[in-house]
Amino acid sequence: MTINKQLNGTALTVALEGRLDTTTSPQLEDELKSSLPGLTKLTFDFSKLEYISSAGLRVLLGAHKTMLKQGEMTVTNVNEIVKEVFEVTGFSDILNIE
Repeated sequence: MTINKQLNGTALTVALEGRLDTTTSPQLEDELKSSLPGLTKLTFDFSKLEYISSAGLRVLLGAHKTMLKQGEMTVTNVNEIVKEVFEVTGFSDILNIE
C-alpha cells in the first residue's frame, strides 16, 4: 500500500493506493498517530484503494474517534467493493462518506 499525504494548514488529505489490510494497516496507523495532532480536517481519498479489511476499518474508526474531538473526517472516492464493506459493517452510518 502507498500512502500519500498532503497537508494544507490544519487540513490533511491522505490518499491510499492498494490494499488496506492486516499487513498494511499498522503502517497507516503509525502515519496517523504522528499526523493527527492539531488537525481540524482529515480527508481520506480512496480513489486508488482496492480493498479494505477489518484491520483497516479499525484504523479508520480510531481516526474517526480522534477527529470527533478536534474536527471532522471525510472519506471520498470510495469504489463499489469498499462501499459494500462499509455498508455490511455499518461504517456507512458512522463515517462521512462523499
